[in-house]
Amino acid sequence: MDSGITYLNPDELLKNPAFSQIAVTKGNGSTIYIGGQNAITKDLEIIGKGDITRQTEYVLQNIETALSSCGATLDDLFKLTIYILQGQDVRKGFEGAQGFIKKLKNPPVISGIVVAGLANPDYLVEIEAVAFKKDE
Repeated sequence: MDSGITYLNPDELLKNPAFSQIAVTKGNGSTIYIGGQNAITKDLEIIGKGDITRQTEYVLQNIETALSSCGATLDDLFKLTIYILQGQDVRKGFEGAQGFIKKLKNPPVISGIVVAGLANPDYLVEIEAVAFKKDE
């Protein structure tokens, strides 16, 4: 448990390479909560209008940026909550996450929620993240 995070996938629960069922943090460190990220730049440009694949890619880049700003890495990430606009093809969003998923040592705990709307009508996906950075 080098990172302070233990991932569990009991035999009695579904096993999927894209996500873990349980993540337990323990030890001295900091829990990092990243608020819902959208496909928007710091200059208020919306990336990938109408394209959930591109928006998902950009949102996950924003999460990497947020982790980095805290001195954390993808290895510290353990929870994602994904809000998907109703009517969007979830598979296309998953396509946009493939590059991100390949970087992960352990798949995080994930919740996917279909919603009627997000903060801006051009947003197709929003993702929150939680990480645990063990003290050095």
